[in-house]
Amino acid sequence: MPTVAVRRQLVCFALSLWNEHDPILKERIFGLTGNEGNHGEDVKEYYFYLDSTPSHSYMKYLYKYPQAEFPYAKLVEENRRRDKSQPEFELLDTGVFDEDRYFDVFMEYAKADVEDILIKITITNRGPEASNLRVLPTIWFRNTWSWGNRALRPKLHQARPAPNPVIELNLSPLNQAQSNTRWLHCEGSPELLFAENETNAKRLFGIENLTRFVKDSINDHVVHGVKEAVNSEHVGSKAAAHYKLSLGSGKTVAIRMRLADSDFNGTNAFAAFDETFTLRQREADEFYTTVIPQDLSADAKNVMRQGFAGMLWSKQFYHYVVKDWLRGDPGNPRPPQERWKGRNHQWTHLYNADVISMPDKWEYPWYAAWDLAFHCIPLALVDPDFAKEQLTLMLREWYMHPNGQIPAYEWALGDVNPSVHAWAAWRVYKIDKKRTGRGDREFLKRIFHKLMLNFTWWVNRKDAEGMNIFQGGFLGLDNIGVFDRSAPLPTGGYLEQSDGTSWMAMYTLNLLAIALELAKEEPCYEDMASKFWEHFIYIVHAMSHRGRNCIGLWDKEDGFFYDVLKLPDGSQFPMKIRSMVGLIPLFAVELWSRKCSIGCPTSSDVWNGLSITVPISRKASPACAARGWANGGCCPSQIKISFAGFSSTCWTSMSFYRRTESALCLSSIGRTLTHSTLTEPSTGWIMNRANRRRQYSEEIRTGVARSGSP
Repeated sequence: MPTVAVRRQLVCFALSLWNEHDPILKERIFGLTGNEGNHGEDVKEYYFYLDSTPSHSYMKYLYKYPQAEFPYAKLVEENRRRDKSQPEFELLDTGVFDEDRYFDVFMEYAKADVEDILIKITITNRGPEASNLRVLPTIWFRNTWSWGNRALRPKLHQARPAPNPVIELNLSPLNQAQSNTRWLHCEGSPELLFAENETNAKRLFGIENLTRFVKDSINDHVVHGVKEAVNSEHVGSKAAAHYKLSLGSGKTVAIRMRLADSDFNGTNAFAAFDETFTLRQREADEFYTTVIPQDLSADAKNVMRQGFAGMLWSKQFYHYVVKDWLRGDPGNPRPPQERWKGRNHQWTHLYNADVISMPDKWEYPWYAAWDLAFHCIPLALVDPDFAKEQLTLMLREWYMHPNGQIPAYEWALGDVNPSVHAWAAWRVYKIDKKRTGRGDREFLKRIFHKLMLNFTWWVNRKDAEGMNIFQGGFLGLDNIGVFDRSAPLPTGGYLEQSDGTSWMAMYTLNLLAIALELAKEEPCYEDMASKFWEHFIYIVHAMSHRGRNCIGLWDKEDGFFYDVLKLPDGSQFPMKIRSMVGLIPLFAVELWSRKCSIGCPTSSDVWNGLSITVPISRKASPACAARGWANGGCCPSQIKISFAGFSSTCWTSMSFYRRTESALCLSSIGRTLTHSTLTEPSTGWIMNRANRRRQYSEEIRTGVARSGSP
């Protein structure tokens, strides 16, 4: 069940349920592993993130709990029996929800203050008959004392009995800088159950437990009736408030609790409870009216709001210190020596202890760097500061490898993800600028400098021949080719990857865009803009021109990009598989627009002043001059740089704003096409003359330069 954590996840709160039929408490969401599911990993429950504000001042969650015994074994067995040609066997297919025999369980949180959290659990019986339900809101300390110092184990105990019992939490052994005491106030007369948050070693490993009361003692007390399983002295590191409910058909019951930094001196902790909830809900509504477009339908608004809720609920405190993991915990058996030569052993600098956006709190409860980059785009709409912090965090020195590589994910930090971090940073910057009217240039500069380290890592480590054709391996594409691209090839040699090269082309454009933005106020960034523009040209050229006797990634007969297999004996073969790798070149597109503020659009002074917009100003850059590519004294208002497979060619374009508009097309032949005078400003022949695209594409492909009316 969803866990709310405070204080770097040292204190955790979650809900457990029991319908008096299941063999165990419902403490967590159930699902199948990759080997168990006929379509891979799959959660087999129904839960919904309904609402959340960026500050988590208000949160709402819904879980649907069957009243009959949960069919754990049936889900495992039936999915194991089915093959991949059959649909997944879901919880709804078991019949456990027939006649609506289930409970709707709503979990809501509202903050009265930073250290004062109001909790409301609302249960409705959707079934046709009365049904019993045990509700166990549970609080515990994350077990950090088993890492080697059991003297640091904190304690919680019963501070006041029913009615409205109170659990007191003493955090002093954890040496927190703030106040060290918290109180969980429980409305009504629940039975308080105490145990230790310790693994049941006897049940799992057949060895004696270090303590009599272990973490599943509460389960044994409630489900199996073992009264002595819990601590009768009402002390421990884990506790639950045991509510016994009986709900008639359609009936609703609400349970109120409060986790606060005050014991309220024996007064009613729930005096202003409902008013605070109402206030926080109204504030959430007001906030989302500033985010969600008002012209959407009510249903579309709800979908968008729940989408944001899912993103915000999926933040998680993530703690992983590679050096400690390699050594093992002092209080546990020493890990095998092979670990020092296994996965992640080259990442001993990595120290993760932060709240991070997770792909999914059930299936992927660890960060994946390129997933996180995509998460930051919608997050920027509701919490741009958090989005910027997340992107910057992955590039900090305790995350990024000293060689410049960004950590991929926990199970293989050294895997290579697509280079989308710069794209995400640029998008987050623009989203934030649009919403606030002011761009966060400090963020952009900080992340630009770190991204250059990562860009250099790509160039030095993933371009085997130094020819601007890149490898990368897996790159986020599962089952995309005949080889496992993350492993050494069975043939030896390596793959020149269309997707890896295209991601790098996009990377250069993203860094070019950032450099141009920074150069508007700080001209020193002009040189970096020129550098990334030229690097983009090198990559574009290399996609089709690999030198004498080399196969390019572009197949002009098929009109598609392919990976190329390079064998140790020098032979090479295109891997002619129509897959996503041949479409990723379409991603490398960037568009800039800048209006000329001086009357004469052809003024040389204006052109010089706008040299940051097009690094190839009146004097062609060396990369262009070497190929005979130059431009005249025109003032650019719009520049479009794109990289794609377009009618049997690989091209980029630039469109100039002037009385005579020139389009510079970098074709596989390296010629210049100049088109006739336009009397009005235009975004260029590529955008506005779609009916002639095919003709000009053929001219580019064959290397014929001609002029004429576009």
